Amino acid sequence: MMGSSVCNLGILETLSDDAIVEITESYDGLFTTVESLIAGDSSVVEEQELVSHVTTLCKYGLASLVRDHFLSSLQQAFDKGGASTFWLHFDDFRHKQHTDYGEEIHQALCGALEEISIEKQFLEKCLSILIRALQSSGESHNSDAERVQLFSRFRSMLSSTLMTTLPHHFPEILHWYFKEKLEELSAIMNSEDDDTEQLESDGMDLDDKLRSKNGEMDVDQGFSRHDDLVKNIGKVVRDLRSIGFTSMAENAYASAIFLLLKAKVHDLAGDDYRTSVLGSIKEWIQTVPLQFLNALLSYLGDSGTTPSGLTSPLASCPSPSFSKLVTPSEGIVRWKLRLEYFAYETLQDLRIAKLFEIIVDYPESSPAIEDLKQCLEYTGQHSKLVESFISSLKYRLLTAGASTNDILHQYVSTIKALRAIDPAGVFLEAVGEPIRDYLRGRKDTIKCIVTMLTDGSGGGNANGSGNPGDSLLEELMRDEESQENVGFDDDFHTDDKQAWINASRWEPDPVEADPLKGSLSQRKVDILGMLVDIIGSKEQLVNEYRVMLAEKLLNKTDYDIDTEIRTVELLKIHFGEASMQRCEIMLNDLIDSKRVNTNIKKASQTGTELGESELSVDILTSTILSTNFWPPIQDEPLVLPGPIDKLLSDYANRYHEIKTPRKLLWKKNLGTVKLELQFEDRAMEFTVSPTHAAIIMQFQEKKSWNSMDLAAATGIPIDVLNRRVNLWISKGVLRETRGRETNGNVYTLVESISDSGKNESEELLGGDEESERSIASVEDQLRKEMTIYEKFIMGMLTNFGSMALERIHNTLKMFCVADPSYDKSLQQLQSFLSGLVSEEKLEFRDGMYLLKK
Repeated sequence: MMGSSVCNLGILETLSDDAIVEITESYDGLFTTVESLIAGDSSVVEEQELVSHVTTLCKYGLASLVRDHFLSSLQQAFDKGGASTFWLHFDDFRHKQHTDYGEEIHQALCGALEEISIEKQFLEKCLSILIRALQSSGESHNSDAERVQLFSRFRSMLSSTLMTTLPHHFPEILHWYFKEKLEELSAIMNSEDDDTEQLESDGMDLDDKLRSKNGEMDVDQGFSRHDDLVKNIGKVVRDLRSIGFTSMAENAYASAIFLLLKAKVHDLAGDDYRTSVLGSIKEWIQTVPLQFLNALLSYLGDSGTTPSGLTSPLASCPSPSFSKLVTPSEGIVRWKLRLEYFAYETLQDLRIAKLFEIIVDYPESSPAIEDLKQCLEYTGQHSKLVESFISSLKYRLLTAGASTNDILHQYVSTIKALRAIDPAGVFLEAVGEPIRDYLRGRKDTIKCIVTMLTDGSGGGNANGSGNPGDSLLEELMRDEESQENVGFDDDFHTDDKQAWINASRWEPDPVEADPLKGSLSQRKVDILGMLVDIIGSKEQLVNEYRVMLAEKLLNKTDYDIDTEIRTVELLKIHFGEASMQRCEIMLNDLIDSKRVNTNIKKASQTGTELGESELSVDILTSTILSTNFWPPIQDEPLVLPGPIDKLLSDYANRYHEIKTPRKLLWKKNLGTVKLELQFEDRAMEFTVSPTHAAIIMQFQEKKSWNSMDLAAATGIPIDVLNRRVNLWISKGVLRETRGRETNGNVYTLVESISDSGKNESEELLGGDEESERSIASVEDQLRKEMTIYEKFIMGMLTNFGSMALERIHNTLKMFCVADPSYDKSLQQLQSFLSGLVSEEKLEFRDGMYLLKK
């Protein structure tokens, strides 16, 4: 007869009638016996009958028919009983919120799994009876293979039956069951940590503490408080596996672990950027999830040997919780890698989302930057940082409401912070581009950069090495010197061994790197260079600094220029001596002025006695300028009082005697004057400009002046006078009243506080006095220099109709070669053309300039 597992029904055609009758009777008997067996009414007699019927059917090659019928009967019985009953336990949770599950979910799940496990064991027992019957019939020559095959088919049938009737809310039930249990386990572990800390404070021996905390990691021994909980969870997982829900169970407790880990990362990270949290997160991973997983896998029998070479690249500081785990299993190592990657990615996303605030607090937030650096090194998601931070910059910083100074300080902090993350500056280039583009469109960018570089407010060095009085320029120079030069050494000064080490450490540039910037190994971040790049050329920055330096020097009341000398020396290092030559001459002028002023005062001490109305040269301190090397100086007409004018003449004569044939040409509107004003009931001291002093000194002759007469006496244009006199009105020294003539306001000296009535012209006091500059600004100088090219530009636009900025620039360079030749930059030309547009001489449409119609 056939021993094949395939049922050959074609053999029935060759059988006799008696054989067919025998097969029919045996099959009917098999059907009845199987029903009785599955119903639980089996006895020794029925098992013997089953063996007899199976033997008869196998004799005619119908063994596979017997197996299929038996398994089909088991499936029908399980479908009617076990599966439907199992899902009934979870009907009450169909419309419940997960917050209302509580302990009911544990009872329902454990009860359902216990019932279905009993049902499954009974059906497996029935299947074992069939296997023995097949062995008795001689059909099964390999009993072990027969058992494995039938039980595999049975479990697949059982699992498919459950999966086809799976309620949609059951995976969510599993997820929240494991979540609640893991939260409970975490709370127990935290309490054990608190107990351990208490034991440490009590001086308990280290080995005793570890034994008290860890036990032996064998849940059957029950050495620690959390073992019972792990055992209950493990039993649920084991029962779920037994009914074919292995993947669903692992996904459920894995998602719960990751959810708990995410909550822990959020809790530890928070909004405190001054503390590193990565170490605490890694320690918590080893203390709670991995300890749970190790116990769970041990309970399930999944512990294996560690594969060679499979270690976590992040396991740099093992936790005491694993002191007993000499060799972690392969499953634990893989779980460790998964959890650490998830933790790094979660912390990275948190820090990237708050990167703007972190950089605002830099360098105090350096620990958060260091955490982010480690996360990015592991995840490699630098592009996410670039995209997110650029978006934050556009919405929070690059707006009309943000001052240029704030944007620049944030830009410098961004450079410092991202340099710590990316020393080569690859991603800094991408992040800084929108800031640079935006700053180039602001008129005060150059002035703010120079002010930030040279004032004494300090820049806040990332290493904490900045001194309170240092300028950002000094800090950047010091920071640049302290940068490590690894990778930037001259090849000629590197021996063969070091060269081989450097070559072995070589890595290709990231794909985001700009090939025009040079190789990563030959590039370093230059903060000062990046600030200059915003302006476009170092010449513009130097010119702006020269104007600012001139203004600062002219406003000095002494000759203390140590800070300015130090700044110029630092700028010479970066921009070269030729660029700073004029600034050096300006400083030398002050040094020479101090020496000349001392010599003149010494000579005056041996001179003739002063008359009654004459003033001593000792009260005068002068600054003597080499005009050709200074920026254009603002000049205003001013008639000084007689004694002051004579004092200046005497000083100039003595200078001529000392410095023959040189002569002084006074800029009478520049400088400062210290005044003491005596009134009937008070005395007041002021430090003001010569123009303000000349105005108030006219009130020594008479107590009241109208604006016309006062302007004529001081030589000041009336519009300038009306602005300057506001200082004395605001200080309560003068009172203004409306005169009879148009614009002929009357100014009266206030002798006593009781006389200081309310001014009739309140509108004149509505705003602060306009700040006056001694030196023409760079914009004013540029406008004056570019005026000679205005006719050329108008002629070009008349002939060509409309022209782009680049074409106008190239045409001027080509044709304006005579003295003075055209030597302006594209940005300077654009600034001048924008001024012509604002004056409505030109129009700007679609990137083209054309004449205003």
